[in-house]
Amino acid sequence: MSQAIPVLVTGGAGYIGSHAVLALRDRGWLVSVIDDLSTGFRFAIPDGVPLYEGDIADADLLARIFAEQGMGAGSGAIMHFAGSIVVPESVENPLKYYHNNTAKSRALIEAAVQAGVPHFIFSSTAATYGIPASSPILEDSPKEPINPYGWSKLMTERMLADTAAAHPLSFCVLRYFNVAGSDPQARSGQSTAGATHLIKVAVEAALGKRDHVSVFGTDYATPDGTGVRDYIHVSDLATAHVLALEALLEQPGRSLTMNCGYGRGFSVLEVLDAVDRVTNRQIKRVLAPRRAGDPDALVSDPSRIRATLPWTPEHDDLETIVTHALAWERRLAEIRGPA
Repeated sequence: MSQAIPVLVTGGAGYIGSHAVLALRDRGWLVSVIDDLSTGFRFAIPDGVPLYEGDIADADLLARIFAEQGMGAGSGAIMHFAGSIVVPESVENPLKYYHNNTAKSRALIEAAVQAGVPHFIFSSTAATYGIPASSPILEDSPKEPINPYGWSKLMTERMLADTAAAHPLSFCVLRYFNVAGSDPQARSGQSTAGATHLIKVAVEAALGKRDHVSVFGTDYATPDGTGVRDYIHVSDLATAHVLALEALLEQPGRSLTMNCGYGRGFSVLEVLDAVDRVTNRQIKRVLAPRRAGDPDALVSDPSRIRATLPWTPEHDDLETIVTHALAWERRLAEIRGPA
């Protein structure tokens, strides 16, 4: 690690953000969190990490956080995870996504520039690519989102690039593929009620919290007709964020855009088969129509991130991802107690 600068994690009480907080803490960084707790959970914040409950677009709150955490005037970094993430909802309610993901990100970027916070790590998405013409997907592939979620993230990427060209701000855009699993020590995991992530839904069904798993679409142009995705373990993803920040510190002034995935995909049915194997039971599957805005396949080419960062994934195995997700689901029942 170059230096232990203060890092503000937006959305740090949420799924991916809370794992980034753990990764930062494990490596000795000074961490604070801003989260409005609309979808995040107070229990996801480790003891000793300051939590500011509020809106990332609240300029006065951000100024206070920066002052209290020693950020600004050329010091500190923001890891930005806060936002809305459900693709079908973005199709139904696009203005919510342009407000939460784009307008509020603009306010956050402006606050960073005004305070002089020099580094910004942005949680982006493979949805910026839309339906790719070829697979695996390179960072330079055309960006043609097919849903407002993807557009809302791509707009923020553009804002960061333009802002970095005009101000002393370096940034890293990390485009996630499908994030799954949980902290191997069961310190955090996917906790959202009614989540739409396939592996989360499947382990809930395996534990009797759902009576079935819907398979949305069986007529995709894939080997078994169901959608194919590149699943990345959330802890490997969190580590990538910390390494990206270290890379920005090591070479001031440079900015990066990188895919975050393993470079191979699994279909919906293959994922459900893996859950069946890990749990030794058969999940009920219900075939359903396609969801709006879902492409056939999204698989990354992770060559750039592997060449740029000293990133060696530790959990690149579908059954390991499922096993960790299952362990967290059981831990979550303990945290919440009887229904």
